[in-house]
Amino acid sequence: MLTEAVVQNAMQIILHAGDARVACKQALDAIAESDFEKAEEKMKEAQAKITEAHKVQTDAIQGETRGEESEYSLLFAHAQDTLMTIYSEINIAKQLLKIFKAYESRLSALEK
Repeated sequence: MLTEAVVQNAMQIILHAGDARVACKQALDAIAESDFEKAEEKMKEAQAKITEAHKVQTDAIQGETRGEESEYSLLFAHAQDTLMTIYSEINIAKQLLKIFKAYESRLSALEK
């Protein structure tokens, strides 16, 4: 039986990472509309949420390294997979934002 702490940590990671994914998707939608200000705002929101998720994971791992008893949990493994997947999505979205801002800048310069 999983301890309450393991379940709580896993759910916090999943919830924060899920919120990060929503903000990242909103940023990508804003990029598609060339609304870079909104995209940057949403990327900051995504980064803050993924950082919260990562902190929960780090705290759990540090507890284990301090000798706190832990057990394997499929739910916690799923939470970690979710965290890393969304972290990758955020990194790709950050790069896309840079690319499209540079592209927009070059187009504006050519149009002048």
